[in-house]
Amino acid sequence: MLTMHCFMTRWTLACDIKHDFTLVGFWPLPTDLCASKLHSTLYLHFMGTITTISQFLLSLSLLIILHELGHFWAARSFGIKVEKFYLFFDAWGFKLFKFKKGDTEYGIGWLPLGGYVKIAGMVDESLDASQLKTDPEPWEFRSKPAWQRLIVMIGGVTINLLLGILILWMMTWLLGDKYIPTKAVNDAGGIYAGPLGRKIGFKTGDKIIAFNGKPSEDFLAEFGNPDFIMGDKHEVAINRDGKDTTIIISANLQEVLSEKSDLPVIAPQYAFRIATLVAGSPAAKAGLDVNSEIIGIDSQYCGSFFEFKEIIQQKKGKKVSIKTRIDSKTPPSTIALTVDKDGTIGFKPKMFGFENNEKAISYGFFESAGMGTSKAFSFLAANAAGFGKIFSGEVDPRKSLAGPVGMAQMYGKTWDWVNFWSLTAMISLGLAFLNILPIPALDGGHVMFLLWEMITRKPASEKVLYAGQVIGMVMLASLMLFIFWVDIARALGF
Repeated sequence: MLTMHCFMTRWTLACDIKHDFTLVGFWPLPTDLCASKLHSTLYLHFMGTITTISQFLLSLSLLIILHELGHFWAARSFGIKVEKFYLFFDAWGFKLFKFKKGDTEYGIGWLPLGGYVKIAGMVDESLDASQLKTDPEPWEFRSKPAWQRLIVMIGGVTINLLLGILILWMMTWLLGDKYIPTKAVNDAGGIYAGPLGRKIGFKTGDKIIAFNGKPSEDFLAEFGNPDFIMGDKHEVAINRDGKDTTIIISANLQEVLSEKSDLPVIAPQYAFRIATLVAGSPAAKAGLDVNSEIIGIDSQYCGSFFEFKEIIQQKKGKKVSIKTRIDSKTPPSTIALTVDKDGTIGFKPKMFGFENNEKAISYGFFESAGMGTSKAFSFLAANAAGFGKIFSGEVDPRKSLAGPVGMAQMYGKTWDWVNFWSLTAMISLGLAFLNILPIPALDGGHVMFLLWEMITRKPASEKVLYAGQVIGMVMLASLMLFIFWVDIARALGF
């Protein structure tokens, strides 16, 4: 039984995640945003990459094992023999590790795109039909009633669905929600609009009023809501330069939000100070003072951290004049330095400005269960809508799908357990959705044939099952190659 874990829509991966990081199209506020060349060593870059890969493989392994256990437990409970249980694919017979216990061979393959259990008496991804030439044995899949076979087939996606709900439930209960009220952002001068935000009509300084007529209390959550993103109506009421107006987003919103950017789409205008300086960096060599604020670069004013980051990225390798101040009562000073080629000057920022405005909401144990379930099904609906728009041609799949590389990058180069479990929940739900699709070779393909058998009271022939499996494998292999191409091209900046 194949566990497919190749891809999902990029923007739905971060749907409704709100604990100290952000929503769809938004990016976290890590403490080293301006210090991407920390210590300027390949060692740190290497360790960051290892951390990213480790998080992704740990999450992937957990999800695959639990998915396959769902099939395994269901099969064994009905007395069906399970011949193999593998984490990752042992393509072309190459295995990293294996052992046998009872009738089952357990092992780890080398290709981390999924995993599988091989159940006796069924046509699966191994395309081994030799046992079907003999009469059914009582311990084979094909000898069991259709309803038992159906339970075996949906065991994996059921576990993934329940796991996604459980993680979101626990996170909601333990962490609650934190947000900066829209009013506090408006009172502080309105939002920051990044390049993607400006592309869809926002401007820095806009004050959010409502989304599709609904007054805004938490503009980040409301803008990132799947119902808003996937809906046909995208109207945002704002106040710009003292006048009320409405932004009608005509662009394909989910496609825009899936575009790569180092800057948020929209965000509060965080003020910032220099927390620490990176030894040997341009900022340290120039003598910038710790705890000072950067308020300008050359003749451009920096009203927030993201404005500073956007301006400094445009000055790569250039000599600039940095205007700083210790506080509003102290006259500013100007220091010249040369920006690194990666668009940083080498300091660790400390954000401030909304400390007294942030709201925290706690939820009870059972209240969190309902919210976790609601978030899970909201994510599934958004994923389904996203795939629907891809297949209808409304969204370019090259811009909207993420494969293993894209998903791994979302874990980041530092180990953040909140981020880890949130992404694990999202991918678990995505795995449940993907595997239940009625495509031969996936769980949903087997379910489709079983439902046909239960309705017509006549099973599909073994030739039909075999042909369907071959067609499904070809489709999935083609899709994998396409997604890998998209992933690699995106990572290389093409």
